[in-house]
Amino acid sequence: MKAIIPVAGVGRRLRPHTHTQPKALMHVAGRPILGHILDELVAAGVDEAVLVVGHLGEKIEEFVRGRYKIPVHFVEQEEALGNGHAIYVARQHLDGDGVLIIMGDTIIKADLPCVLALEESAIGVREVADARRFGVVEVSDGHVRRLVEKPEVPQSNLAIVGVYLIRNPLLLAGCLERLINEGRQVRGEYWLADALQMMVEAGERMRTFHITGWFDCGTSEALLEANRELLSSELLPAYVPDGSVVLPPSFVDPSARIEGSVIGPYASVAEGARVSHSVIRDSIVNAAATLDGVLLEHSIIGEHASVTGRPARINLGDSSEVELG
Repeated sequence: MKAIIPVAGVGRRLRPHTHTQPKALMHVAGRPILGHILDELVAAGVDEAVLVVGHLGEKIEEFVRGRYKIPVHFVEQEEALGNGHAIYVARQHLDGDGVLIIMGDTIIKADLPCVLALEESAIGVREVADARRFGVVEVSDGHVRRLVEKPEVPQSNLAIVGVYLIRNPLLLAGCLERLINEGRQVRGEYWLADALQMMVEAGERMRTFHITGWFDCGTSEALLEANRELLSSELLPAYVPDGSVVLPPSFVDPSARIEGSVIGPYASVAEGARVSHSVIRDSIVNAAATLDGVLLEHSIIGEHASVTGRPARINLGDSSEVELG
C-alpha cells in the first residue's frame, strides 16, 4: 500500500519555529510530527510513501531518507493552494488498487491495518461539538452521501480528520483534474473534500471509519496539548540521568545531557539537548537546545536555542539566545 502525505504547509501559526523548521518536523512526545505519522504507517504495512513538500522541503527529505528504508518519493507543491491541490500535484502516484492519504500536520491513532483491509474507499471521521471549523461527512445507509468543507450550518457532527483510503485512485486523479481545470476554489483554495464529493457523485461508494485519537499540532498551544496527551497515552520509556529526576509522563532522549535538574511531568527533551540546574515541566525542548538555571512551564524551545536565567514561560525559535537574571 502506498501513502501520500502532504507536508508543504508553511505553519504560520507556529512561528517563530516554522521560520527555520518545517511544521512536520516540530518535536512532540519524543519524535517529530512526521515521525509519529510514518512510524504508524510503516507498522500498519505501508511500504511506499509520497511526500508533497514545499517550505523547507529539503529538511524533510533529509529527515526521511536518514531514518526510513521504505521507498519514498518527493513532489514539490510550489504554491500553497489547498489540500486538494497538494494531492493534484502528486497525481502521477494515484495508481494501483488503493492509496492511503494522510495529512502531515495531524497525528492520528486508529486501527490502520483494519482500515487498509477495507475493500471500499473510506474516510476517517471523529464526532465533534462544533463542526463549522471542519470538513464534515453526511452519511446515509452506511455510506457517504455528501462532503462539505467548513459548512456554516452543519448537517452532521462527523468531522473529517485527514485520513482517506482511496480504492479508485484513477477516479480521484480525474476528479482533481476537473477541480483544477474548472477553477473550483473555496476561499482561494482547492479542497480535497470537493474532489471526493465528485467521486461520490460519479458512483464511488465510500464508508467512514472512526479515529480513536486525533492530535492537532497547528499552534503552540495545540502542540503542547498533543505532547501532554501522547506522553500520557504512549507511556514512553524514560531515560533517567544520574543526579536528576524525571517525573512521568515525560520523554528524555538518551543522548541529552541532564545535570542536577527536574524534568516533568509532561516534558519532552530531544536528542543532544543540554539541561543543567533547571526545572522543566509541560514543555518541549528541541534538539541541541541548551537550558541553564531556568524554571520553564508551558514552553517550546527551538533547536540550538539557548536559555539562561529564570523565565517562567517562553516560546523560543531555533538558534536564539535568552539570558535573564
